[in-house]
Amino acid sequence: MEKIDNLDRQILEIIMRNARIPSKDVAAECGVSRAAIHQRIQRMIDMHVITGSGYHVNPKSLGFRTCTYIGVKLEKGSMYRDVVPELEKIPEVVECHFTTGPYTMLCKLYARDNEHLMELLNDKIQNINGVVSTETLISLEQSMNREIPVMKK
Repeated sequence: MEKIDNLDRQILEIIMRNARIPSKDVAAECGVSRAAIHQRIQRMIDMHVITGSGYHVNPKSLGFRTCTYIGVKLEKGSMYRDVVPELEKIPEVVECHFTTGPYTMLCKLYARDNEHLMELLNDKIQNINGVVSTETLISLEQSMNREIPVMKK
């Protein structure tokens, strides 16, 4: 697997701050051509170093005021592969992780309010075949949200 160098890291630091920055501005800041920036970014996409870009939408602005983490216990850990496609059918579930520790899975979801959260839990998540129990942790406030830092070697 190819490695990323310090120029790649510099490019990543710039575009992580602002994914909409024009390539010419990245090139000027890095002291290389616009073509070099395009090539490097495409190579990092191909290498799966860059996995996406776009806009982040505030869920509260769409009426989803309750952010919740759900610890899910399954009958058997191997049922994870069957449960994930069922969770994908629930649009309010935005993340799902296969974990060690007290839960088989940890999911993040957004609900409009507590009543909507109860519907999601009782009528959808807890009705998935293999789900034994859930534990709900409501986020009162997101204190930080950031990407992993890109450090020079």
